[in-house]
Amino acid sequence: MKYFLTIIMVLVAIATQAQRQQVDKVIAVVGGNIILQSDIESQYKLYQSQRQGIDEPENMRCIILEQLLANGLLLAEAEKDSVEVEDSEINTQLDSRINQILQYMNNDVTKFREYYNMRPSEMKDFMRDQMRDQLLLQRMQAQIMATVDITPKEVKEFFERIPRDSLPYFNSEVELAEIVIKPEVNAVEDARARKLARNLLLQIVEDSVDFGVLAKKYSDDPGSAALGGELGSQPRGTLVPAFEEAAYQLKKGEVSDVVKSVFGYHIIKLNERLGNTINCSHILIRPSVTNEDRQVAADHLDSIRNLIMMDTISFSSAIAKYSQEEFSKTRAGRIMNPMTGEGFFELGDIDPEIYFAIDGLVIGDISKVIEYRTQSGQKQFRIVKLLNRTEPHVANLQDDYSKIRMAALEEKKNNYIASWVDKKIKDNYIEIKVENLGVHSSETMACDGLQKWLEVNVLRP
Repeated sequence: MKYFLTIIMVLVAIATQAQRQQVDKVIAVVGGNIILQSDIESQYKLYQSQRQGIDEPENMRCIILEQLLANGLLLAEAEKDSVEVEDSEINTQLDSRINQILQYMNNDVTKFREYYNMRPSEMKDFMRDQMRDQLLLQRMQAQIMATVDITPKEVKEFFERIPRDSLPYFNSEVELAEIVIKPEVNAVEDARARKLARNLLLQIVEDSVDFGVLAKKYSDDPGSAALGGELGSQPRGTLVPAFEEAAYQLKKGEVSDVVKSVFGYHIIKLNERLGNTINCSHILIRPSVTNEDRQVAADHLDSIRNLIMMDTISFSSAIAKYSQEEFSKTRAGRIMNPMTGEGFFELGDIDPEIYFAIDGLVIGDISKVIEYRTQSGQKQFRIVKLLNRTEPHVANLQDDYSKIRMAALEEKKNNYIASWVDKKIKDNYIEIKVENLGVHSSETMACDGLQKWLEVNVLRP
């Protein structure tokens, strides 16, 4: 829940930015990047929403301004180095975030519009520049820190600097690996979906039934169905190939034949095309997965489990040969904790179906077949191997080396990039409009970290 609320706060800050800019003040300029007073305030409000009882550092707005200045410098350097992100990457991230919000709102587009005063497609367009900057920042930081690594000696020195009474206490955690089998649509259901899509197309073309009415009634894409099938503006390369190939062959107002993609069967209507950007609507008919299809998948996975239990094949080999979950498959089957990005879960963070499946297992044991539902609502099946289980304990190098190494490496990277920023400050145009800092100017001016930026500001010709 906390994760979704964080996303909502970010979107609220962005969605209200247009209104604020009418009375906004420019606080600073770094290269060609402008920092507004509203940028500082929206980040400050977001920070406050996430505090949860933690004491606020002094001069928090100053810390935020310093970070925004550093981000502006990174973006300026990214432009110099011709660092780019593809439109497809931006669109994927936007789709993911908007879909998460819609799922949180039970795919109620009306509620979305009431909350943000925008349709999802309008929100995507509005957020596009911010998302591009965010991805550029990530790519530039990765480029700068690509060679930063840490030695075991540095990890030990980092750990020894932590006061003994400040060492973290870790609850019991588990490390898990999985093999996933996804149910396949049978031929009868596939034919049913194709036939329905064909019938809807005939109603549109021959009977002049309104495309949007049919989309709202029949489309299996909840995000666009409530909007009459509209997907909004999409740059070339952001849609699945079969869909995009058909859409770009259409003329404005024209409707495609039935198009099959990995998602199902589409009917596409082109609303507008501007160069390599199209605005289209679609009706998606997704073939249903029957209980029989699910049982076939469950039985298949159970047979794989039996092979492993009889030592006919190892768990790791079975992952490589059979697992259909690509994300975990590339990590030797390890399930990553979405809250931390690591492979360890506190027991309270595990999905309930996994928690009860591994209850009583010892390290090396494999669960029975587990049915679970993905974020998109699809039912799949997995077996889980308990790789490791720790007891509650105070952090130590022997049991927690990977976590301590990660923390030490993060500190080293932060120090490295801070040093890099310090060296680049004088190579960029930087202007801080002290007169516009407003009511919080004394707080901001008192921040030690801002002085290096102000010095360049004073020396600016």
